[in-house]
Amino acid sequence: MPEEYDLDLRSIQEARRLVVQCREAQRVFFRFDQKEVDQVVEAMAEAAYCQAGRLAQLAHEETGYGVVAHKTLKNQFNSRILWEAIKDQKTVGVVRRDDSRRIIEIAWPFGVIAALTPVTNPTATVINNAIIAVKARNGIVFAPHPAAAKCSAEATRVVAEAAEAMGAPEGLISCMTHITLPGTNELMGHWAVDLILATGGTEMVRAAHGVGKPAIGVGPGNTPVYVDRSADVEKAARDTVNGKSFDCGVVCSTEQSVVADKPIADQLAAAMERHGAVFIGEATANILRKELFRPTGIMYPQFVGQTPQALGRMLGFSAPEHARILVARLSEVGPEEPLSREKLTTILSFYVEDGWRRGCDRCIQVLKFGGEGHTLGIHCRDEEVIMAFGLEKPAFRIIVNSTTTLGAVGYTTGLDPAFTLATGGLGGSIVSDNITVRHLMNLKRVAYELRSYEPPEEAAKPAAVGEAETAADIEAIVRRVLMEELACRS
Repeated sequence: MPEEYDLDLRSIQEARRLVVQCREAQRVFFRFDQKEVDQVVEAMAEAAYCQAGRLAQLAHEETGYGVVAHKTLKNQFNSRILWEAIKDQKTVGVVRRDDSRRIIEIAWPFGVIAALTPVTNPTATVINNAIIAVKARNGIVFAPHPAAAKCSAEATRVVAEAAEAMGAPEGLISCMTHITLPGTNELMGHWAVDLILATGGTEMVRAAHGVGKPAIGVGPGNTPVYVDRSADVEKAARDTVNGKSFDCGVVCSTEQSVVADKPIADQLAAAMERHGAVFIGEATANILRKELFRPTGIMYPQFVGQTPQALGRMLGFSAPEHARILVARLSEVGPEEPLSREKLTTILSFYVEDGWRRGCDRCIQVLKFGGEGHTLGIHCRDEEVIMAFGLEKPAFRIIVNSTTTLGAVGYTTGLDPAFTLATGGLGGSIVSDNITVRHLMNLKRVAYELRSYEPPEEAAKPAAVGEAETAADIEAIVRRVLMEELACRS
């Protein structure tokens, strides 16, 4: 399109072109057999793995967020490790037979997926969503965050070229480069799009669900971590600091608040300090309360994914060089305490409660304030307490004795590897899982008869009031009438 056209028009036209091209490519790819599909996806995963460091560097340079080494790990996790987890899943033809119920299940892709991706994990999310989409025989068009458009487009190019080199049709995987709100809306609402996959903030997810198409949206996290008196306190401290400092806190499942059981609270705080946590005073906490958030409660983007030292330089306070995270001691949850919100940076809240029941209540407050349905962590060796948290807390990922940052995405746990973490009905999502291949395809079911049906015998028609019910009754009535008439004549 000519450059004299404004950006909105170019964005809208690009969305239309990419979606139609994707639809045509997906119709061809639909005919690939399982071996051909898997060869394509394996090549995508391997190409992304080999380019993980370069893509991480591009993401850091473009967004200014996080740590290159950590972003490299995320790209590696969402490529080769993801492939190892899904490579044996059947996504073509018959995928399951249930002989006892006489049901055959057949995989069927959605078609064209419009995928919205975040600025916080731009290349990792592109890699992950492209791999699971194509494994399920879909095409996918990405609409990246404007602040991460270049690195997202490059991640898309890497996996798309690898797919095409293995025979995938051109246009099966693509990314918008002219990013505007009208263009993104055109993408989501286009007639050729069959599913919207939205990974990002609340407003993005609401927009996706409001289009009127099938949509999988994931909401924000505000992860509390309860540390019980029975916990391995040293490990809990190490996991918490490692998790919160990972990529400077930009992962949606990162630890946001620690709720310490009173008998071990001081021990936990001291252990966290040994691992690089710095507990801040009230003056510094007040600066953070005042400066980090917009009036709406959303963080200002310049403070997202920053080291403690960078935050100090921007906001005018001193952060020691050894500080990996900053910790604020809090006693309240809610709008009156801004630091109890989700903080996608290296700032952690710290509460003290006496006993697991009060700790449970505090965790629920934190979740309901901004992360309902997402993730909760617990460090504990008492199985009854662990199960109480699992049964009662309004979160669909309960991470036990591990960092929530990497536990929730499936790196340190057995959960499905994913960087799109759905929040179920509690968080406004249609599912509560880590989004993976099975969510991006439908299943046909061929069902054979198990029991026959014969209509029941019809009941005899009831007689009207005063009406004879049988032939014998009619005959008796006729005889009586005749006898009465003869009697009258005589």
